[in-house]
Amino acid sequence: MAQVYKYNKENARRKTTTAPLKEVIDEMLDYYKLRVKFDESYIAAHWERIMGAPIASRTTQIYVKEGKLFIQLDSAPLRSELLIAKNKILTMINKAIGSDLLNEVVFL
Repeated sequence: MAQVYKYNKENARRKTTTAPLKEVIDEMLDYYKLRVKFDESYIAAHWERIMGAPIASRTTQIYVKEGKLFIQLDSAPLRSELLIAKNKILTMINKAIGSDLLNEVVFL
């Protein structure tokens, strides 16, 4: 005899209620453990909005690896200015992403 599929409401992953899209995406990022990668890519994608157009226009490369933000600039005076404001940069970026993802800034 063929086995008939029975829907088990308690074990189902799909929810029957409605929820805002932001909540659903947040749950998905947490469930699949993609939150860190998402936040890292968010920093690179929104660099101009976080730091401003003058700094973003002088930035040639930006990436995050193991909690460190690597920034390559084409202006030595700007690099020395930002080196002084490392802690402020960390605070601004961590506030923008809503977590303490970064713990260091490295200028290349």
